[in-house]
Amino acid sequence: MATGIHIFWSFWSVFLTSYAPMARLPLNTLPVFRAVAETQNLRAAADALHLTHSAVSQQIRLLETRLGHALFDRRGRRVVLNSSGAALLRSVQGALALLDEGVQAAAAAAGSSAQRLRISVLPSFAQRWLLPRMGRWREKHPDLALEIETSQQVADLQREGFHAALRQGLGNWPGLAAERLFDGSMSMILVGNPAAARRLAGASPEAYLDEPLLGESALWEHWLAAAGLRRKVTPVAVFNDAGLLLSAVEQGLGLAVVRELLAADALRDGHLVRLSPISVDYEGARAYHLVYPPALRDWPPLQALRTWMHDELEISRSELLRERSP
Repeated sequence: MATGIHIFWSFWSVFLTSYAPMARLPLNTLPVFRAVAETQNLRAAADALHLTHSAVSQQIRLLETRLGHALFDRRGRRVVLNSSGAALLRSVQGALALLDEGVQAAAAAAGSSAQRLRISVLPSFAQRWLLPRMGRWREKHPDLALEIETSQQVADLQREGFHAALRQGLGNWPGLAAERLFDGSMSMILVGNPAAARRLAGASPEAYLDEPLLGESALWEHWLAAAGLRRKVTPVAVFNDAGLLLSAVEQGLGLAVVRELLAADALRDGHLVRLSPISVDYEGARAYHLVYPPALRDWPPLQALRTWMHDELEISRSELLRERSP
C-alpha cells in the first residue's frame, strides 16, 4: 500500500511540475503573438491592436520568457516565425477563433446585439440585388437593423465583428458554416441596353463582335464558343465590379456577358435586354454562399436573415423563369 501511495504522489508531482509552466502562461499575450505572426512586423501588429510598439515587444518577450525559447527570428524590421513559433501559431489560431466565436455567441444570446445584424457583402450583390429588396426586409423585420459593409476583400468574421458574410466560392471556408444561395446564380447571359437591342434585333452572333465589348476576354470567348464562334476578343473596358459593368451596359457603352441573377431586376424593368437565349456557366463565376460562425446558427436574427434571403432568392428564381418563357 505504501508503495502504491509513493508511486501515485511521484506521478502527481511530475504532472504538476510539467503543467506548471503552462498554468502560468500569460493568455493575454496570445492575441499579440497571433498579430505579430500574421503581420511579421511589430509596428504593424501594434497598429492593428491599437497598442504601442514597446507594449507589443514587451508582450512577445514575456511569452518567450515564460515558454523558455524564442518564437521568432529577427530579420531587420521583420520578425519571422521559427519552427517553434509556427507550431504554437497553429494551436493559437484555432483556440482564439473558438474564443472569439464563443464571445460573439454569448453576446448574441444575452441580447446585446439583438437589434443589429452586421454583415459583409460584395459590392455588386449589395447594389444589384440586396438594396432593391431592403424595403421588404424592413416590412418583415422592422425592429432588426442591418449594418451592411461592402467589400471585395474576404472579411475575418470573428475578428472584424461580422455576424455573417456573402461570399463567392466552393463553400469550403474553414471554421464557418456555408449555405449555398440559389443554384442558378452562376448562369451568365449576354445583355445590352434597349438601344443596342433594337439595333441588333435578329442579328447573328458575329454581329456582336462589331459592337464595343465590355468585361473579361476569357468570359467573352467562353460565351462565343457556346455560340459556335472560336474568336479572340479584346474588350474596350474591364471592370473589377459587376455592378459597375452593368451600369456601363445600361449607359450604352457596350455589350457584356453578365451574371443573370445580378441583371434580373434591370431585365424586368427594361433597363437591360437579353440579346441571346444562350447562357453559359463560367468557372470564374463562383456560386454565392452565406457564411457565418456555426455558434450563431440558431441565433434568431441570423435565422431571420437566412430565411429571408432564401425566400427572396426563390422569388428572383421564379421571375427569371418567367423572363425566359416565350
